[in-house]
Amino acid sequence: MRGDLLLNIEDLVVEFPASGGRTVHAVSGVSLDIRKNETLGLVGESGCGKSSLARAIMQIPPPASGRVLLDGVDLAAIHGGQLKELRRRFQMIFQDPVSSLNPARSVGESIAAPLLSLGGVDKAERVRRTREMMTRVGLDPERHYGSRPRQLSGGQCQRAGIARALVCGPQLLVCDEPVSSLDVSVQAQILNLLRDIRESYGLAMLFIAHDLAVVKNICDRVAVMYLGRICEVAPCEKLYAAPAHPYTKALLDAVPRPEPGHAPPAVGMLPGELPSPLNPPSGCRFRTRCSRARERCACEQPELLEMAPGHALACHYPLWE
Repeated sequence: MRGDLLLNIEDLVVEFPASGGRTVHAVSGVSLDIRKNETLGLVGESGCGKSSLARAIMQIPPPASGRVLLDGVDLAAIHGGQLKELRRRFQMIFQDPVSSLNPARSVGESIAAPLLSLGGVDKAERVRRTREMMTRVGLDPERHYGSRPRQLSGGQCQRAGIARALVCGPQLLVCDEPVSSLDVSVQAQILNLLRDIRESYGLAMLFIAHDLAVVKNICDRVAVMYLGRICEVAPCEKLYAAPAHPYTKALLDAVPRPEPGHAPPAVGMLPGELPSPLNPPSGCRFRTRCSRARERCACEQPELLEMAPGHALACHYPLWE
C-alpha cells in the first residue's frame, strides 16, 4: 500500500440470500482505493450495489469475501473491541437523514452517541464536544440540543447526522447519497458544508450519488459502478471530458443541461432496465444494454485495467477505439 493511501478495497464481494435458495450478487469483486484528503465519487443507477459497498466498508454487515484495508489494517479480519476502537477513524453519513436518527433520543444525545459508545469521555466533555460540533455544522445548540428529530427539517437532520459522524474525529467519511432526499436549495448547502469540512479537517470521503452533476462539484475522482462491478475510474475532469466506457457516456448524456435551448441527446440513452443481481449476465454485465457489444463480451469478463495514467477501464471495446 502506498504511503498516501488511506482506504484500500481488494476484490470485495457482497452477497445476500434470497428466496428459493438463490443469491443476490450485490457487489462482485470490487477493488478501489482512496487517498488521504481525497474525495472519491461512486456513481451508478439505483440497485447497482453502491450502498451495499458502503455498508461492507463499514462492516455492517461484513463482506462475504475480500479485504477492506484502513491504513493497512484489514477491517474484515478484526472483530469486537478491536473493530470498535477503529470505528472512530471511519464514520458514515446515511441517505435518509430523518430515519438515521433515533426518534426517542434528543438531537444532542444522537450526536454524542459515538462518544458514549467508544467510552473514555465523561458526560461534561461529551456535552461540550457535541455543542461545539453542532455549531460547526450550522445547528444552534441552544435551540436544537434537546429537540427530537421530528422537530427538525430534513436538512437540519442531515446536519445532525454529519455532526454525529464528525464528533469522534474520523479520517474517512462514507457518504451514502447524503443529499438525494433533500430539496435542491438544501442540497447546495449540505454540499458546501461537506466541502468545507473536508478542507478544515483534512478528511477523505467516499461520496455516493446517482446524480453526476452533484459529484462533479465535490469529488476529485469518480468510480462508475454497474450491477455490482466497477467499469471506469478516472479523475473528475477526464471522466466528464472524455468518458471511455459506454455506460459512463450514457450516464453523462442523461444529465440535464441548464443551458437555454440545449436539447436532450437524440442517441446514447440506455435501452431496457438494469438486469437482476440474482442472475447477472455472463461476461460483461453491461452487454445486454450496450450498442457496442460483440460475441467476446458474452464470453469474457473485462478486467479493470489502467488504460492511461489514473484512468482505469473495464471494457473490451472502449469509446476511445
